[in-house]
Amino acid sequence: MPSDNVKSYLHLHLIVFIWGFTAVLGALITLDALPLVWFRMLFAVGFIAIYIYFKKLPLKVSRKALLQFLFSGLIIALHWFTFFHAIKISNVSITLACLSTGALFASLLEPILYGKKIVFYEVFFGLLVVVGLYIIFNVEGNYVWGMATALTSAFLSALFAVINSRLVKSHDATVISFYELSGGVIFFTFLLLFTHSFSTTFFQLSAKNFMYLMILSSVCTAYAFIASTSVMKFLSPYTVMLTINLEPIYGIILAVIVFEEKEKMSLEFYIGAVIILATVLLNALIKSRKRRLN
Repeated sequence: MPSDNVKSYLHLHLIVFIWGFTAVLGALITLDALPLVWFRMLFAVGFIAIYIYFKKLPLKVSRKALLQFLFSGLIIALHWFTFFHAIKISNVSITLACLSTGALFASLLEPILYGKKIVFYEVFFGLLVVVGLYIIFNVEGNYVWGMATALTSAFLSALFAVINSRLVKSHDATVISFYELSGGVIFFTFLLLFTHSFSTTFFQLSAKNFMYLMILSSVCTAYAFIASTSVMKFLSPYTVMLTINLEPIYGIILAVIVFEEKEKMSLEFYIGAVIILATVLLNALIKSRKRRLN
């Protein structure tokens, strides 16, 4: 039978494939980034609440834990906002390629936040990702604001993964997800109220937007969010972030299939993407070899 680590790693790849499709859905949904993320989180909280009700999971947590969950929810909400905004001002391929720098951010954040010893090959692989990104930037420089927004999203994603890796060790993944997504909804609700964005037209969703939001909030958010939080019990934040680098590969392939010419990029862009993929595979091989030797 496969070990918990192997099963978690395979499960993570399924989740990352689903996340690759998330970017395509974000491009198909015609809403701006802020309302898109608000509806996504709101519907996802509803789906998770139904699951908690039928599973009869206890929701009681300490005040300290609740504040931690809500703060993490703010981070993931901002990550999704910058992610979808980057797609709107550039395209799926550019956004997903830049998101791969999350592995480098994770390798630096863990030692800073938790005093973990720096693993130099992790930093090296993170730098390889930057090389791939540099190649992409040199040939797609007209998307500079989209790239900057996507890099911000990558940093927030890494920060969220590092923080969540500690929270999941002492709390149920579903309960964590419920409170974190609820925190994101609360934060963005106040932001929308403050900017007077709520109106009758705000809640008028087209049939296509509603259908895409249902898929996005159920499969790509409620399920994938709980599952990704759960696998962190067995995988390090760096491994999670580095595996998420496959999201650009899956997402770019799906985007080219769905949007055709709009998403076709230069040869240099795909060279950069291949460097990212090679980094993921090398990391998996090294970690597998280290496990065998131990």
